[in-house]
Amino acid sequence: MRMTRRLAFAATFSILSAVAGASLAADKIVIGVEAAYPPFNNLEADGTLVGFDIDIAKALCAEMKAECTFVPQDWDGMIPALQAKKFDAIVSSMSITPERKEKVDFTDKYYNTPPAIAVPKDSAITTATEEGFDGKVLGAQSSTTHSNYAEAHMKKAELKLYPTTEEYKLDLVNGRIDGAIDDVVVLSEWLKTADGACCKLLGTLPVDPVINGAGAGIAIRKGDALREKFNTAIAAIRANGEYKKINEKYFPFDVYGD
Repeated sequence: MRMTRRLAFAATFSILSAVAGASLAADKIVIGVEAAYPPFNNLEADGTLVGFDIDIAKALCAEMKAECTFVPQDWDGMIPALQAKKFDAIVSSMSITPERKEKVDFTDKYYNTPPAIAVPKDSAITTATEEGFDGKVLGAQSSTTHSNYAEAHMKKAELKLYPTTEEYKLDLVNGRIDGAIDDVVVLSEWLKTADGACCKLLGTLPVDPVINGAGAGIAIRKGDALREKFNTAIAAIRANGEYKKINEKYFPFDVYGD
């Protein structure tokens, strides 16, 4: 299954990357997405992109009457690829943080959920705190707000970083790490699956505004007028009920947050 996903990813990338340069026209927008962060974005075995991010992006493009194309991109290279003009915008659950705002501009948020920690069901760890993970191994996806949070607030734990969420989940299932930190929705949805049946949600974590930011927004290149077009579209789908319809497709609660 893992090999099938990688082949599908490669095939999709090779097709979509051919159109990635055709971007700056108002009615043509190329969107970068990680495609490996369910339920927000994921790549099916047949190469279909699915998830909350994808549906929100499609709704925004429809509102802007724009022709949008999606390009899968590894998370670590997401901002460099945007700056290199491989695509025009990132719609991939990217948190709006001061550090990232030095490199790119962001739209208003389109959702905001807190970080959390998951552990095996038989774990002796009882609290999602630094003390609770003293001497334990905590997994996180690299180059994320969650890995940054662990480095800042879980210093007594040994932090193990992974390129994708799939890899830390595999290690958690097989007992190679004691817990994993990620978005509460990502962990909660995974726990409902057969693979996630091993584990439980230990608890959510206090939000650090500097590290976690002000929610997930759409990243665009510095000074690009596309920012305001997306902002207008975000406000529109919030007002006309399209956002609510997409939200209810994926979640039994409002992910927009405060």
